[in-house]
Amino acid sequence: MTEPQLPASPSATVRPPTRRWLVGGIGVAAAVAGAGWAWRGRQPGGAEGASADVLWQQAFETPTGVPFDLAALRGRPVIVNFWATWCPPCVEEMPLLDRFHRAQPPGGWQVLGVAVDQPSAVRRFLERTPVAFPIAMAGLQGTDLSKALGNGAGGLPFSVAVSGEGMVLHRRIGQLSEGDLAGWTGGTHKGA
Repeated sequence: MTEPQLPASPSATVRPPTRRWLVGGIGVAAAVAGAGWAWRGRQPGGAEGASADVLWQQAFETPTGVPFDLAALRGRPVIVNFWATWCPPCVEEMPLLDRFHRAQPPGGWQVLGVAVDQPSAVRRFLERTPVAFPIAMAGLQGTDLSKALGNGAGGLPFSVAVSGEGMVLHRRIGQLSEGDLAGWTGGTHKGA
């Protein structure tokens, strides 16, 4: 009986990649792609410097059913926030946006909430959590508008800072922070 022959050296045997290495490689690639997507959502680029003319062409109703033509905001710097009641980060940032809006001097930054949601759900939410800034009831049409302003993924919350001249200055997918608002508005909250 002969004993099995071992290769002369470990380098003489070529082993195919194991399943563990393959799965690990795919996991690392997915993590890098996810981190890149998250980083991209926080960075300037894409829609910045583009015209926000599509915004001024929209007309929606307010939660009380009054027509609201977004062209009324033209010429003023605006933070446009796309949100929904079923989106936890959207709900969490509403008080921050309301405080920011209330702190603005006349002619300063305007906040506009664009509800991508059912009107009844928005009305119930605003009864419990009222805000001083206008809300446009956009429904699913709001998703198309957010995409036109640079939200390629259609995710919520999505916010855009638009200059008084109608140019997209900044955009962000995800919950806003005080630092975002201060950075976007020059920290003075007095407009662009």
